Amino acid sequence: MIHEPSIDMLAEKVGSKYALCIVAAKRARQIISASKNKSKDFPENEKPLTIAANEIFDGKVIATKF
Repeated sequence: MIHEPSIDMLAEKVGSKYALCIVAAKRARQIISASKNKSKDFPENEKPLTIAANEIFDGKVIATKF
């Protein structure tokens, strides 16, 4: 469960809670794929969805129309 940043704060970044769900899930899948391919190292103690949420909050992931 994501505690910080809050769901509402993340939803503001992408437009809605529904868009947040899609964007975070897609990014989490990318993170899982990259870690399996060993193309990028991610912290083992953080879950992919947490990493994705932090990236969305930091502005590293931008939602586009889908």
